[in-house]
Amino acid sequence: MSILVTPNTKVLVQGITGSFGARHAQLSLDYGTHIVAGVTPGKGGQFFEHAGVKVPIFDTVAEAVRQTGATASAVFVPPPFAGDAILEGADAGLDLVVAITEGIPVNDMVKVKRALEGKATRLIGPNCPGLVTPGEGPDSHGGCRIGISPGYIHKKGNIGVVSRSGTLTYEAVWQLTCRGVGQSTCVGIGGDPVNGTSHLDVIKLFNADPETHGIIMIGEIGGSAEEEAAEWIAQHCKKPVAGFIAGTTAPPGRRMGHAGAIVSGGKGTAEAKIAAFKAAGIGVASTPSEMAETLLKMM
Repeated sequence: MSILVTPNTKVLVQGITGSFGARHAQLSLDYGTHIVAGVTPGKGGQFFEHAGVKVPIFDTVAEAVRQTGATASAVFVPPPFAGDAILEGADAGLDLVVAITEGIPVNDMVKVKRALEGKATRLIGPNCPGLVTPGEGPDSHGGCRIGISPGYIHKKGNIGVVSRSGTLTYEAVWQLTCRGVGQSTCVGIGGDPVNGTSHLDVIKLFNADPETHGIIMIGEIGGSAEEEAAEWIAQHCKKPVAGFIAGTTAPPGRRMGHAGAIVSGGKGTAEAKIAAFKAAGIGVASTPSEMAETLLKMM
């Protein structure tokens, strides 16, 4: 099994005609993702063509959902318009919206977060690499890739990966694959201070998935999401969890590459998060190169 998406998930791409959205739509199609629609206002009725596949383009998400049955969306929309794009997906009744866009104003995301309360749509991101459920074929072809993660590094298997850092997501996946160990689903939740899905949300899904046998959780300085997840893991998680916290050498008050990676008021430090991990029985990798090995030793 997997979480959130399967190889049969019908995906639409918001911003499919932009250079970035088009490139990753092509890569997702090459991976075997079931992309059924694109959305670009003003270009309805046209087609996005790649490798013999013709994907219809619609003016609105609602129309795309109505015509194709899409249930998930990848948002490749410029920052000033991305918040509205997310809400358009929710209003159309999508199960999942994955916002890849970096640099969405925090105030816009606060409004989005409030608007999503009580709705069935789950948001992943923004400023995230998205998620991958590997397929059965060579280089995990035939799976579902929503976002920008490199598909070829994945392998179908039983380890779940959740991370705030895109690069460290890829590193953990590649370490596992090089050891012949596959993944159930890999989720990059993004590093912005206001996001849709937390570490804890994903950990709960992995814990409930019978085909996920172990979990790698990657966090970083800033906020308290990792500590909250660790507290829940200590009481409820039935599976081994290994973790890594990025930012151990970051000076307090310094804003790092992720908008949410800032230590303020003595909270959100790497030391506090690592201590919470250890107290919860989570295996802590001291360097990024040890993430997979730490989990495999626990298993």
